[in-house]
Amino acid sequence: MENYIVSARKYRPETFDTVVGQSAITTTLKNAIKSGHLAQAFLFCGPRGVGKTTCARILAKTINCLNPTEDMEACGECESCVSFKNSNSYNIYELDAASNNSVDDIRSLVEQVRIPPQVGKYKIYIIDEVHMLSQAAFNAFLKTLEEPPAYAKFILATTEKHKIIPTILSRCQIFDFKRIKIEDIAGHLANIAAKEGVTAEPDALHIIAQKADGGLRDALSMFDQLVSFAGNHLTYDRIIDNLNVLDYDYYFKIVDAFLAGDVSTCLILFNQVMERGFDGQHFITGLGEHLRNLLVCKDPGTIELIEVGENIKEKYLKQSQTCTVPFIIKALDVNNQCDQNYKGSNNKRLCIEIALMKICSFQMQMNDVPAQPVSIPHPTPRTSNPVPAHPDGHATQAITPPQPLSTPVQNIEPLQSSTSNPQPSFRSSTPSLKNIGQPTEDEKKKSIIEEVAPVENKPLSKNTLEALILEFAKQIETTSPSTSSVLIASNPTIDERNLICLEVVNRIQESDIKDVRLDLLGFLKKRAENNLLQIEIKINEQRTKEVLYSPQDKYNKMKEENPHLSELRKALDLDLEL
Repeated sequence: MENYIVSARKYRPETFDTVVGQSAITTTLKNAIKSGHLAQAFLFCGPRGVGKTTCARILAKTINCLNPTEDMEACGECESCVSFKNSNSYNIYELDAASNNSVDDIRSLVEQVRIPPQVGKYKIYIIDEVHMLSQAAFNAFLKTLEEPPAYAKFILATTEKHKIIPTILSRCQIFDFKRIKIEDIAGHLANIAAKEGVTAEPDALHIIAQKADGGLRDALSMFDQLVSFAGNHLTYDRIIDNLNVLDYDYYFKIVDAFLAGDVSTCLILFNQVMERGFDGQHFITGLGEHLRNLLVCKDPGTIELIEVGENIKEKYLKQSQTCTVPFIIKALDVNNQCDQNYKGSNNKRLCIEIALMKICSFQMQMNDVPAQPVSIPHPTPRTSNPVPAHPDGHATQAITPPQPLSTPVQNIEPLQSSTSNPQPSFRSSTPSLKNIGQPTEDEKKKSIIEEVAPVENKPLSKNTLEALILEFAKQIETTSPSTSSVLIASNPTIDERNLICLEVVNRIQESDIKDVRLDLLGFLKKRAENNLLQIEIKINEQRTKEVLYSPQDKYNKMKEENPHLSELRKALDLDLEL
């Protein structure tokens, strides 16, 4: 039986050009080699699996290569390159600081530095996980790192740069490795799959890349695991089953239910997610990411920010066309609040269900509900089933938005008077789940009449404005006394444009009025019967100067009005109360 080599080792990059996702760093290193501006020590830092040790080995091999290419890559054929490939090079040393972190280990390394190289120009020391060195070992390493022989080069690698003492950092050229992009990881996996004879769906490779969280080594480990599980054909369904990833289809179906205002469908879908063993926090985080992607799709310039496969991206683009920006922003706000409150909630499931019901109600309030029916997927991903029935036996249906009024307002029949014989009504007053957020018949008629009937905006005088603001201030006096006082002293004025100006003294008072601005404006529009009113808050700098903030200011003001106050203070030997 042949010895199996994992993909992370088998396809480890051997040249700078084959390093994935770190082009800025590899270009800098190649230019430094070409110009001969090589530092005495390098520090490669970044998350796991992004290519730190790989780049360190490539750099060590390249600077010792006897016949480098014009592009500053190792030839792979000279004596130095062959010995490095066979792991018997006497000029390149790899040290694991996690298991060699004592002072004696560093002293032994310093003694080896004194011996010049046998083949090639340099002796290179690659110290991995250098943050694991002890404090004494760091101090023993300082002098050699600062003034090494001309032929000695040190390449340090770590995932925790903050644990390295500043005196070491100041002696190194620091290269910060970034997380590898999802597109780069998916493309690299596709190349490996082609070499291994594995057929893989692009969406499946994107799921692996997303799960790897920017680490290529993690992605390759998952790839090997999935090939063992699914054979030489990787599909989206088998990937999400093995990696325990929630299917995108659930989020697309839930958003469709949001747009239809269908609370029942949302709760049933969420129940299916919970029955599959997913944590509620995982669900709400994924829903927030889904809503964010829908918002990104609204602008063609930001579509590239979505890191998913092409098929999934097409679904996002299609669904984003049915969503309005205000709806998505409101839904994101509710989702974010649910995410923050989830850990502290005693009934975590109810916390998420309330958030789902709130989002369902938004679309009904905005009167922007599409008429497409919503279907619930089967627990097995990517299979469609008919809409399940409610406990009362009625199938779930999408809510149809109210049709425009086809007859004049005057043709609407008046309500029957109480003197006539009304028919008894046996309809229950308790609404069902699917009716939550829907307006009643009376509310629909009232809204239709209000939309058709013109509104007459009455003029508002300054005296009436002052009286109304005083009335509003008294209403909020118990809940917000400071804001009430600011409104009373705001000296309100109104111009011919129906613009109300309120004066304040400082930014704090301005913030207090902004907190109740919408409530105040709604109150004034209703009481004054004028929908054109607007509110402007202005800071009066002259009034700001007149405000007395400290006891010393108050004393100086009183002394100006009564000069004898100073004599009285001296006679009684009084101090200001500070």
